[in-house]
Amino acid sequence: MKVSFQGIGESVVTFYNSRTNGAISGEPVKMSGNGEVAHCADGDRFFGVALASDGGFAAVQTDGYAEINYSGIAPAVGFTKLAADGTGGVKTSETGGEFLVVEVDATNKTVGLML
Repeated sequence: MKVSFQGIGESVVTFYNSRTNGAISGEPVKMSGNGEVAHCADGDRFFGVALASDGGFAAVQTDGYAEINYSGIAPAVGFTKLAADGTGGVKTSETGGEFLVVEVDATNKTVGLML
């Protein structure tokens, strides 16, 4: 038997995409203006993951289970503080937001978390 967290509590919202620092599909995002999201810099608190983006809009997963790349030390399973790493993934950070990490793949450097 295999456990799957895919689709649990998933919520996707369409935002405007920053014209100067646009969200990139598969990477963490932050708010950058009224109804607008942007790509995260190193150390930024993120609130979701861009699922798709084009010149003007970005579809952002704001709730539910998501998998994303991590850098540095592997995050711990359980409630863990994470911030964007500036290269499209996340990293452990004392100043980051707290997320429930449910699985860590150290070989592929991915983390499964609840947004």
